[in-house]
Amino acid sequence: MTRAITVGVDGSQESLAAADWAAREAGIRKATLRIVHAWLWHPLDVPLVQDEEAQAKSADALLRQAETYVTGRYPDLTVTAEVVHDTAVAALLREAERSDVLVLGSRGHGALLGFLLGSYGQQVIASATRPVVSVRLRDEGTLPAEGGEVVVGQQGTPEDCAAVLGFAFEAAAARGAAVRAVRAWSLPPVYSYGAGSMRLIDEAGGLEPFEKKALAQALAPWRARYPDVPVVEHVEIGSGGQVLLSAASHAQLLVVGRRARHAPVGTRIGSVAHAALHHARCPVAVVPHA
Repeated sequence: MTRAITVGVDGSQESLAAADWAAREAGIRKATLRIVHAWLWHPLDVPLVQDEEAQAKSADALLRQAETYVTGRYPDLTVTAEVVHDTAVAALLREAERSDVLVLGSRGHGALLGFLLGSYGQQVIASATRPVVSVRLRDEGTLPAEGGEVVVGQQGTPEDCAAVLGFAFEAAAARGAAVRAVRAWSLPPVYSYGAGSMRLIDEAGGLEPFEKKALAQALAPWRARYPDVPVVEHVEIGSGGQVLLSAASHAQLLVVGRRARHAPVGTRIGSVAHAALHHARCPVAVVPHA
């Protein structure tokens, strides 16, 4: 199966930034870049609204503009482009299924934009079964996307975070970058630990050594699989979002996990992923896991 990186575009500067990042990622991974624009004809009884043919031409022109922009900057890249006839969320979720990575645009500090407004971007990220990368339009003075570490948040058991760490290590290996694995912890209420947990903490020599040991155990199989990737183990007391954002202040990519399960009402991306998507200055990869 041909590997593909898919990016959704709408003609905005945010989506063109996403297309540029996706093209470089496709080059790094030796993958095909797929550019899509979701458009579905909705006839409206409103004066001055374009008819179906005119809207279809506008959608195609928008897509070709993005395709021309990318092929002009990356002439050796294999690129396909298609107008997808469906609603934005449904189209992108379907495209994510057939891609290694789905890429969306974001304005960074605030709501997701890309080619989606309001809650649509978060709906895609919360429901996709494949990694989704949110790329913001970089401000003047921020680091170039190719500099810095790949920072990844780690929590839970080694099995919980396998997909997240695997994505981060693969990305770092492809870039020749280091991985900074971050595990945040806080002082829990005394009653939150059972006898078994307290025994493990005592054996480790305390809470912080326990957290460091947990991070080292989670990283061990990935260090073995990617022996040439430098690894920095970062354990810090504090809230997950704050610790991760601080550690990623000079990163080229931030990788966070999202539990692939439905909340009682709708879907959720989790507080750490939410903080990263809205405040990180670098692209953010959200990786679903069990």
